[in-house]
Amino acid sequence: MAESAAVEFRIDRRSGVATYLQIVQQTKQALRLGVLEPGDRLPTAREVVEATAINPNTVLKAYRELEREGLVEARRGLGTFVRRTLGSAAVTTDPPLRAELTEWTRRARAAGLDRDDVSALFTDVLDSTFKGDQDS
Repeated sequence: MAESAAVEFRIDRRSGVATYLQIVQQTKQALRLGVLEPGDRLPTAREVVEATAINPNTVLKAYRELEREGLVEARRGLGTFVRRTLGSAAVTTDPPLRAELTEWTRRARAAGLDRDDVSALFTDVLDSTFKGDQDS
């Protein structure tokens, strides 16, 4: 049987984001960053429940959503497996870009910004930068 890929879900109960959506979002992020690749097995619902203390139905709802989007497939008796990846290879193959973003984040922390401040600033810049792409 295939080993589970190295993805660990972290549930933030204070985020206001539904738990199943946090699993969906974290899975998509892992797909974009190359942590998960086609053929990898997601952790079983039982493994996720043991690690996060959430309801098994929540995990299954997240996995059904990922399956509906064509990202994973459930194989009866074997588990849930990644069907396709997201994003571009540049996300994982551009160390200089990652280094620049890491340095920018360090400067933001040194300037007194906390994680939520950095996220809000980055999201605002990201939305402004990609706004034109949405209009076409």
